[in-house]
Amino acid sequence: MSQTMTQPDAAPRKPFRRLLLTGAAGNLGRQLRGALAEWADVVRVTDIASLGEPAPHEEASVVDLADREAVMQLMEGVDAIVHLGGISIDAPFDDLLGANIAGTYNLYEAARKHGVKRIAFASSNHVIGFHPVTEVLDGDAPQRPDTLYGVTKCFGEALSRYYYDRFGIETVCMRIGSSFEEPKNPRMLVTYLSYRDFIELVRCSLFTNRVGHVVVYGASDNPVKWWDNTKVSFLGFSPRDSSAPFAARFPATAPDASRDDPAQRFQGGPFVLGEPLERENSR
Repeated sequence: MSQTMTQPDAAPRKPFRRLLLTGAAGNLGRQLRGALAEWADVVRVTDIASLGEPAPHEEASVVDLADREAVMQLMEGVDAIVHLGGISIDAPFDDLLGANIAGTYNLYEAARKHGVKRIAFASSNHVIGFHPVTEVLDGDAPQRPDTLYGVTKCFGEALSRYYYDRFGIETVCMRIGSSFEEPKNPRMLVTYLSYRDFIELVRCSLFTNRVGHVVVYGASDNPVKWWDNTKVSFLGFSPRDSSAPFAARFPATAPDASRDDPAQRFQGGPFVLGEPLERENSR
C-alpha cells in the first residue's frame, strides 16, 4: 500500500482527528474532499484510481478494497468513515463481488478491529427500484433492487445492520438518488441530489449524535417526491436545492400507448430493464 503522509498527528483542532474517504477519485469523492478538510485535521483518501496530488491535509493511498490486509492498514488511527468506494453502476456479478461485497465486508471488519464507531455508507436508490412510482417510501420500505448493483447495496445495508446490532458500529445508509451538477433526464427531476445537498447529507451523517443504524434518502427538495425522510428527521438533513429550475428542459409527455412501460411504472426507471440511460453518479 503506497501512502503519502502530509501532516503529523497533533491535538485535534477540528471535530475529527482523522476521517477515511473511500472512492475519493470518483465524482462524488472529488466533490467531498474539500468539505472534509473543514471537518478533520487529516483526511485519508483512497481509491483504485489515481488520486492526484494530495492536499496538505490529506494522506493518499491507492488501495483495492478487496485486499483485506491493505484495508486493515487503511483503518489505523481513523475516527469515522465515508464509504463511497466500489462500482457505482450495474456490472457483471464477478466484478461487483470484489468491489462491492468483499470490499464492504473488509471495510466493516477492519472498522470493528480498529474500534471505528461511525460509517456514512453510500447506498443507492437502486435498493428500492422495483417499487412503483405511485408509492412514497420511507426507510422501512422493503428492499426491491432493480439491478445486481442494487443487490450489492442491499447486502451493504444488511451487513451494516449486523455490525451495529452485534458490535455497535453506527451507520447511516445514504440511499443516494442521482447526484450530478444538474438533472440529465426526466426521471432525475425526482431523484436529483445536488452536490451541495450531498455534502450536507454526509455532514449530517457524521455529526449527528447517536444515529444507531438508519436509512436516509439522498434527494434534493424536488417538486415530485418518491421518498420520505420524516422518520430520520433527527439527522437534520434539510436539502436547499431543487430540480425545479431544470423542469422546462424535460416537458411532460403523455403515457405511451400501452400505458405499461416498466421504465415509467417503477422508480428504478430504465434500470429495471437492464438498460440504464445514464450513469447515476461516478462515485
